[in-house]
Amino acid sequence: MAHYRASESKREQFRRYLEKAGVLDSLTSVLIALYEETEKPNNAVDFLKQHLGVTGPEPADTQTLRLELAELRQKYDLLLEENKELKNKLLQYEPAQEEGTNE
Repeated sequence: MAHYRASESKREQFRRYLEKAGVLDSLTSVLIALYEETEKPNNAVDFLKQHLGVTGPEPADTQTLRLELAELRQKYDLLLEENKELKNKLLQYEPAQEEGTNE
């Protein structure tokens, strides 16, 4: 009987810990949101992860996304430079705006 009380005490301590840390409130909120869904998701665990903020890219995906971001930034910089050059060329061949309005 003493073993039962000791484990019950540990359970109660753990329950208080979860309550104090806000875990019980978070889980309750997410479970309520799942309950209130009109169309239940196929994967309830994914729903829980998404609503708890757990879902995110996997580490391999993160590396791929970082590489893609670096490439896109480089391309963006090149396009900005090209745009600037083209605007300068355009200014050489087009008459100034003031001259065009006098016609």
